[in-house]
Order: sequence, then C-alpha cells, then structure tokens
Amino acid sequence: MAGVTVPTDVITYRAAVAEGIAREMRRDASVVCLGEDIGAAGGVFKTTAGLFEEFGPTRIWDTPISEQAIVGAAMGAAMTGIRPVAEIMFSDFLACCWDYLANEIPKVRYMTGGQVTVPLVIRTANGGGLGFGAQHSQAVENWALTIPGLKIVAPSSPADVIGLMASAIRSDDPVVFFEHKGLFASKGPLPPADHVVELGRASVVREGDDVTLVALASTVHTALAAADELAASGISAEVIDLRCLIPMDLTTVLASVGKTSRLVTVEENPHQAGWGATVVSVVVDEGFELLDAPVRRVASANVPLPFADALEDQVIPTTDKVVAAVRSVVNY
Repeated sequence: MAGVTVPTDVITYRAAVAEGIAREMRRDASVVCLGEDIGAAGGVFKTTAGLFEEFGPTRIWDTPISEQAIVGAAMGAAMTGIRPVAEIMFSDFLACCWDYLANEIPKVRYMTGGQVTVPLVIRTANGGGLGFGAQHSQAVENWALTIPGLKIVAPSSPADVIGLMASAIRSDDPVVFFEHKGLFASKGPLPPADHVVELGRASVVREGDDVTLVALASTVHTALAAADELAASGISAEVIDLRCLIPMDLTTVLASVGKTSRLVTVEENPHQAGWGATVVSVVVDEGFELLDAPVRRVASANVPLPFADALEDQVIPTTDKVVAAVRSVVNY
C-alpha cells in the first residue's frame, strides 16, 4: 500500500505531523488515529495525508463531528492498552470536550494509584495570524496549563514536530499536542529515522548576551526576527524555545537569565493568565538576584481575535512589539 512520502532532505511542518505519526505507527501496532476527516481526506489541514493509505481503516478512524465522542472514545481505548492519537480540528473546540480533558483523562492514573494509565495524545491546530476569526484563531495552551496531569507540547519546527510526537505517543501520561496553523507551510530539515525529542527539554535556538527571549511555537520565529533586528543595533538576544509547557524546562531559562540578566517572554496566549506569567513568577522567585531590569511580557491582548488582519496584528505579538520590549529592559 502507498505510504506517507516525504522529501529526502526537507519537510514542511504540515507533512512532519503525518511523518511523525507514521513513524510511531510503524514502530508500535497499538497506535491508532481518530478524528474528523483524518482518513481518505487527509485532514482539513492535510496533516494526516497518506496515513489512511498506509495503515487502513482499522487504524485510521474517521469519526462523527463530535469532540466529546472523539475524546471519550480515545480515553476508553487508551485505558485498555491502545495508544490513540486523537485530533480535535481547531484548538478552540477543546471547549466542547472540556469535561473529558480537564476532569477525567488527567485524573485516572492518580485516582487508580497508577493501576490504569491513559497513554493518549490529543492533537489540535492552534493559534492565530491567519484571519480565521474569534472562534478559530485562539492560542489556548494556557487552558491546558491549568490542569494537573496533562503534558503540553507546542513545537516550532518540523524536526521538533517529529521528535516531540515520538515522545508524546510513547508517554504513559496524556499529552495535548498543539500544532500552530501559521507554521504548517514552514519548512525545515527532515530528521533521521530515530529522531526523538525529550518532553520538557527546551532548546536555545539563538545564543546571546544582553537579554533572554523565551518563546513557544510561532512566537519562536517572532523572537528570532526581533533578535535579528536588535542585532543591527548592537543588542545580542538569546532565544529559548520552550517546546513544552508541561514539563517546563525552567532550568534552561534560569541559566540563560544568569548570563543575560534580562528576561522578555513572548507568548500568543492572552496576557491574562498566559504561560509567560508562570515563567516570570519562577524566575522572580528563584532568580531575582540575577535580574538587572524589570521583566517584560509580550502577549496577546485580552480581547476576542479580530477577523481583519490589520486588527489581528494589533492583538497578537509582533516583531515590533518584541523589539520595543527588549529595548525597554536593555535601556533600563
């Protein structure tokens, strides 16, 4: 049967999702996928293209349009030894199955004393910047961050999609895997067949001496663009890609702040209760003496996402906003 085909050296973020899943399905027969239109249609974002052709209807399950049914079935399957990868088409729709996600799935292992695990991955397309409007553009990692028992992944590159997908599917704890819609067309090197990225290990994607920028998913690229602009005026920014929110690698963040003495977080979540607040609270609590300037957070405004692109740019983080925040702490 035809399988998932990818270029030999470069892969898109979109294709990396299918490639990462396929690698784990070939490795482990207990891995299955379920969701709306993920089979012959290849997914609404074409992130499951080729999986149905390779693995067939016994392992790739098209479901009704019901987030509760998808996640409920995945939870039950996971409790019986299957490793489901469930797709919720837009992350905004996690609200439709929130009882399972927040009140059932993360608590099973604890409430059974470890007798029952839920090795489940819930994939979802996340984030704005494409003009999809208020109900299809939210970055909702902070929703999941409030729930003990969930692991949270949000990759910024095709290689990390593949490597983190491997770790997520192999995890015995439930993982929410956020794929940023604005990154689907981006490209990067195709990693080797054995590529695995440990959950909870951040990556220093650019080294610098004057300020630490901590970012996630699409804001990693925003931070890197800001770092390029700042370099032209002699400001050296270190950029950290968190990769995961749970586990969160604050050791790498603190080590960087120890070098730069300044911190700016760049997050697409709304400023109110965004993940950057957690990063800042830990840095201030455990590394206050390292800081030479106030900490700044660049985040989305606490408003519904506008449809118009000019208005959306006013709400979400941009390169200009990050550059302004960095200049404020460097010139403090």
